[in-house]
Amino acid sequence: MKAQDIRDLSVDQLDDKLVELKKEQFNLRFQKATGQLENTARVRQVRKDIARVRTIAVEKQAQQKSAEPAKS
Repeated sequence: MKAQDIRDLSVDQLDDKLVELKKEQFNLRFQKATGQLENTARVRQVRKDIARVRTIAVEKQAQQKSAEPAKS
């Protein structure tokens, strides 16, 4: 998944995507443990996608906080 595709998602959609990727990561680890994993490169790809989603989610949250008016 490209970073631009992730940036187009809202914060709620990012949370949903993160949950989806975590489930996929679990399933891939389970397949690896049972010897059923065919595409070993997918494990690394999912790990990087999780990192991208988390990074962009933090950036979006920081933008939202900076956009809020300061309380005096």
